[in-house]
Amino acid sequence: MVESVSPPSATDSLQPQTSASHRFLQRPPVRFTTEFDSDTSLFFNKLSCKLFDNLAKFKLCFQNNNKGHVSNPQLTFTTKHLTCQYDLEEHNALLNSSLEIAPGLQLTAVHDVKAQVGQMTMVADLAPSYTLQLTSPLPSAGLPKATLRFPYGEVSLEENEDHEEEDAAPKLSVSGIFKGQVLNGICNAQYGDDNLNLRYSYKDEETTFIPTISLPSNALSFSFKRRFTPSDKLSYLYNFDTNYWSAVYKHTVGKEYKVKAGYDSEVRLGWASLWVGDEDGKAKTAPMKMKVQMMLQVPQDDVKSSALMFRVKKRWDI
Repeated sequence: MVESVSPPSATDSLQPQTSASHRFLQRPPVRFTTEFDSDTSLFFNKLSCKLFDNLAKFKLCFQNNNKGHVSNPQLTFTTKHLTCQYDLEEHNALLNSSLEIAPGLQLTAVHDVKAQVGQMTMVADLAPSYTLQLTSPLPSAGLPKATLRFPYGEVSLEENEDHEEEDAAPKLSVSGIFKGQVLNGICNAQYGDDNLNLRYSYKDEETTFIPTISLPSNALSFSFKRRFTPSDKLSYLYNFDTNYWSAVYKHTVGKEYKVKAGYDSEVRLGWASLWVGDEDGKAKTAPMKMKVQMMLQVPQDDVKSSALMFRVKKRWDI
């Protein structure tokens, strides 16, 4: 039996259409975020929106002071494979592109239009958890920097020129990062510029202990963190070569409120701050899409010059 297909009725033609082309032509939502820092007395503003059914993003960033003077205006247009950042004061564009040439082969490039310089990077997946990265400046001035990444770290080879001797041949420098588990912690070794930094990190549910030593300078330091309750945490850092130390106590109330107090002996300064809204989160996740920080700084040598600073960040969805 062949089913008959009835023609569309007149009422069907009057129903609102929600096709992809209709969504494509709708006005995109606009987000405006402004942040004020009392330390610099500047407003940091960002206006952004997604275009063409989220195929591209437009962003305008600028600063202004309390007199309305605008500075550092920048326009950014972002797509999946290309980002163009234009500086309106410098009349210069910075282009950043990314393209997957083949499965497991990624190519990225950065170009400064005004300076006529850039950088090209190719990343290839050699095996699970193994990648090879080649980075070369543009225009090319020698061999590209090669970095091999593997589960226990990475090793880099780079050609460096001796600027003190004009006729000296370029030298290959080696740098690397190695990490692995030792006893109940993680050991990290970082080598570069003839310096070796050794770092050991022990962490459990309540305590974190991280000693660090740099060779050949033998600069030794350690940091200690102790969590007393899910809401209370103490952090302490001490440098043996300078005798400088710092301490921070943090108390949180849920995810939206945080009180911190600390002291830094290097600058001889005590401070206390209050955060409303997640300190590391975005403004859109904070209550009323607004984050507020208030900080009191008290210099040890001049208590009368204490300063109360604040920072406010607010987002509007238009």
